[in-house]
Amino acid sequence: MRSHKRSAALALATCSIVGVLLDALASGAASAPAPVGTGKASKTKSVCGLGNGKRATGRPIVLGGIFTKSPGIDFSPIGLMADAYFKCVNANGGINGRPIRYIIETEQDQPDRVAALPVKLADRDKVVAIVGNTSNTDCIVNQRFYERRGFRVIGAGVAAPCFTTPNFAMVNMGPHYSNTGAAQALVRAGAKSIVDYASNVPGANPYYGSGAITVGKRAGLPTSDNYVDVPIQDANSLVLKMVQQAGNGGGIDIALIPPEGLKVLTAAGAAGVIDRVKWSGATPFNSQFIADALGPEWNNKFLVNAEFNLLDSKGPDNQLYLQLQKAYQANCPACLGSFGQMGFLVGKIVTYTLLAMPVNRITQKSVNAAFLRIKNFKSDLWCKPWYYGNLPSHNANRWDRTVTFVNKKIVQVEGCFEIAAVDAPIVRAKADEKRLKLTSGTSWPPVPGQ
Repeated sequence: MRSHKRSAALALATCSIVGVLLDALASGAASAPAPVGTGKASKTKSVCGLGNGKRATGRPIVLGGIFTKSPGIDFSPIGLMADAYFKCVNANGGINGRPIRYIIETEQDQPDRVAALPVKLADRDKVVAIVGNTSNTDCIVNQRFYERRGFRVIGAGVAAPCFTTPNFAMVNMGPHYSNTGAAQALVRAGAKSIVDYASNVPGANPYYGSGAITVGKRAGLPTSDNYVDVPIQDANSLVLKMVQQAGNGGGIDIALIPPEGLKVLTAAGAAGVIDRVKWSGATPFNSQFIADALGPEWNNKFLVNAEFNLLDSKGPDNQLYLQLQKAYQANCPACLGSFGQMGFLVGKIVTYTLLAMPVNRITQKSVNAAFLRIKNFKSDLWCKPWYYGNLPSHNANRWDRTVTFVNKKIVQVEGCFEIAAVDAPIVRAKADEKRLKLTSGTSWPPVPGQ
């Protein structure tokens, strides 16, 4: 009898323990955070593609991108964040079950290698699209190849042909127009001159600085357009030369990638010349890497052209972008800023274009034809909607903000303003948008929640 009672008690205790464990496990499962990019898209929530939390396992859709990565110039963070977006899409159902395979190719401004990369991607890797490209020379060297083979590149451009020829549409505005916006901010801040300094890379001189110089001349100011070899060897001497050229109260506009630009800013602080002039920078300076590196002597002293929303924005795309950077590229500090936002946007545009197509009819020809249809594509990262369109040139990103740094934070100084119409491509873009209603009406491809 006692034995039966002990057995019954033991069984009851065991059941109780199991019940407690099951309750704990259930509670833990209920409180576990959802995977990044999962859920239902809405006006306040951005997700990765289908957002279903199911890993794609079908036949891969192959994409490729080309990026300059050399001493003094590194655009690969743009590709890394595009890849982060695609990885998140693959973890959330892919393109209706098919995963994206993204091949990142890097180059060092060697024309032969730059010319060989799209051939390799197209013929050996069998990519259906070439996207994300951010290269000093790709648009210069490969434009005819892309025309001949029917590729419509979506990237983050640098050189003039990225913005003046038909086979490229860039999510950014590029150094030429970014410098233009930075110079506009200097003029509004009361600068007495415009002195522009940019990286001396292929295609830069005089394209990078010509818009800023035009802005200065229209304002009746003395101007000077300059190009410096990178990596910078003697930042101290360079800073003294800049300040001397600008003169007291003059304006210095810098177009360098963050690590090189930081050399200049650090040297200016050490030389005690920050307050002698007004400072501005092109889009790459819109980076938490720069904000973290600068001391309080730079508070409210550096006007930066920011083509995209602030990093602390509560917008749904920006929030998803920050999650992806943390989840997939936490060891890439340059991914936290405008470069990373560019890669995110490339990933989003390409993903939803692919999702709008029949999954078994995704080919190089069909995908690149679909890119031409993109219009009124919205994101809280941009000031205005983006488009591609069958046009002789593309300059959809023509609006930006001005930010500055205050105690390690990026702070907005000016809200969205339009880049000055300093050349024919800008004038043409404005006319195209109005004539073809590229930034109004029904959006394509459709994006859930918008």
